[in-house]
Amino acid sequence: MDTARYVVAVLMLVGVAFAIPYWYIIHPLASFWRRLGPLVTYLIVVTISALIGVGVYLVRDRILSIDLGTNYALVPLAVISYGIAVAIELRCRRHLKFRMLVGLPELAPERGDSTLLHHGIYARIRHPRYVSFMFGVLAVAFFTNYLAMYVLVPAAALLLYLVAVLEERELIDRFGDEYVNYSRNVPRFIPRIGD
Repeated sequence: MDTARYVVAVLMLVGVAFAIPYWYIIHPLASFWRRLGPLVTYLIVVTISALIGVGVYLVRDRILSIDLGTNYALVPLAVISYGIAVAIELRCRRHLKFRMLVGLPELAPERGDSTLLHHGIYARIRHPRYVSFMFGVLAVAFFTNYLAMYVLVPAAALLLYLVAVLEERELIDRFGDEYVNYSRNVPRFIPRIGD
């Protein structure tokens, strides 16, 4: 069990270290990346994100130095959190193509699907994938029971909030009033009760 907890914690650390910088690089500079084109952009952005991921991997033992031990009482919470993450992600995937997942609409709107998603789960919350991701991070924290994973939960929440703000600026640039009206009616992360 200790090996499984460690491996899952390392995968989450490296995954977060790769994924979040990727979007921090893409969203605020979308117009710049559009001029370079998707291939050059992916080469640059993936290389930078991969280097950050490798850097985190190299210091993984330091980051995971405080192990709170296996706690079987937390496993049900991990399973529930992971189940919620998967359920949300599956609802998102009904509406997302691979091109959207890798940011092609941001980089080449003429080549990607450049329509605003506002149906299905996107009619209830604007950023369901970030919510899904947070439940995944929470599940990993409960399962692995490393102090660093518990610290990662609020850190990832803050970073994803800021990514959402950057993404929304880019969406306003792309969709204008259509996105502004959508954002007025649909909450960012938490659906309204009774809608």
